[in-house]
Amino acid sequence: MMSEIRANLSAADAFAPDEIALRPRNVQFDWSTPPLHWIPGDPYASHSATALNLLLPVAERWFSKLLADALEYVRDDHLREEIIGFIGQEAVHAKTHDEVLVDYLRRHGIDPGPFLVQLEWVVSQYDQRLARASAADRRKAIASGTHALSAAEHFTGVLGSWALNNNWDELDVDPILSDLYRWHGAEEVEHRHVSYNVAKYFGMDYIAQAAAGLMVSAALPIVLLRGLKFIVRADPALPNLGYARIIWKLRKSAKAGAVPGLGFWVRSGLTLLKRDYNPADEGSTAQAVAYLASSPAARAFS
Repeated sequence: MMSEIRANLSAADAFAPDEIALRPRNVQFDWSTPPLHWIPGDPYASHSATALNLLLPVAERWFSKLLADALEYVRDDHLREEIIGFIGQEAVHAKTHDEVLVDYLRRHGIDPGPFLVQLEWVVSQYDQRLARASAADRRKAIASGTHALSAAEHFTGVLGSWALNNNWDELDVDPILSDLYRWHGAEEVEHRHVSYNVAKYFGMDYIAQAAAGLMVSAALPIVLLRGLKFIVRADPALPNLGYARIIWKLRKSAKAGAVPGLGFWVRSGLTLLKRDYNPADEGSTAQAVAYLASSPAARAFS
């Protein structure tokens, strides 16, 4: 399916991101059939992608709360529309990945609870900071949050683009989980500009952009690797490898095209250090919209 979609698109993107009205799409997945090792012959690549499911529901609820708080200060009507559409899409993402945690991971005997407690503690620091802020400092606290969100959404956008252009079909991956990540990734590409526009509205300059980029570029791979280690340790079919050996396994997975490699992460992080950075230059809106129109999960619901 992905090869057919790509064949129908020109090299140039047909749509600017802000020309698309953002809307949440209901989806329907059947979690009774996907195997735990859903990328055949590569449990570490499988668990690497699944580790996103440990992070995404917590992160996306924080994204939504942050932008809902930001709405209090946004007077631009178009930007408010985009924020509301963004929040709607992120709410569906979080709900869907929550179902993955319950219906998929737990069905395979993996309880994500202990790791989720750690993630919830991390995002609760924003709520605590906002609760302590005076009325005068509340806007500053929200502004700094939007800078971090812009960097985080840069990575979800480029990961979404990677999912739409990888070679999973050639690796005969499970079609349900492949559709999950591609549907989600396509919507991340579709709304990749929103958090950046909000951060700019709240005064993000180059220094703030670069600082947020460096922070998120360092933190995100660490959190994902920690989540991967958690799943590997819980998988009775695998030895309890240390971080160094897991990273070595991922290096082999990246060579096969099953997961993004180190070069992808480095290039993605360095992009945030460009003075002329704009998320509209990352990914294709036309490709994202085309996939969303053909996603099996979206079509099954409709």
